[in-house]
Amino acid sequence: MNIAVFGIGNILLSDDGVGVHTLNRLKEEYDLPEYVELIDGGTKGLDLLPFLEERDKVMIIDAANFNKEPGTIGTVEGEKIPAFLSKKLSVHQIGLPDLLFAAKLTNIFPPEICLIGIQPESMATSVEMSDVVSKGVEPLLEKVIERLKAWGVEVVRKNSRIGK
Repeated sequence: MNIAVFGIGNILLSDDGVGVHTLNRLKEEYDLPEYVELIDGGTKGLDLLPFLEERDKVMIIDAANFNKEPGTIGTVEGEKIPAFLSKKLSVHQIGLPDLLFAAKLTNIFPPEICLIGIQPESMATSVEMSDVVSKGVEPLLEKVIERLKAWGVEVVRKNSRIGK
């Protein structure tokens, strides 16, 4: 098995950085098997194409426009992701649909892919997330871990014997 987890977003635009912040929490607090690669995708867009190659499963963590209340967490699966991302929140989301389209064209679109996101409240220039999204990082991280476990990944909290 070969899994990539991408944290996407601009940490200088308040809630837009939630994907990167959540990925960092995952790195800091949990041990994962070697076949799970955690990638800070930032705002790189098409530059991430090589990181999709030969992946069985891909997860994208990001701020996402669900047209819901700020702090709402949601999941989008597979082929629905590019159309969903057409409701752009920020400049980096221009690159994500392009990235996934390029992956399809080059036959490296992963067999299983999901986006787990949270509805942002603010995209203002700030390194601080809004209160509602900051409070949502923990449940967002729990959703990410839940999906990894559903994929058969052993997720172990650091300094703990409790896992899968």
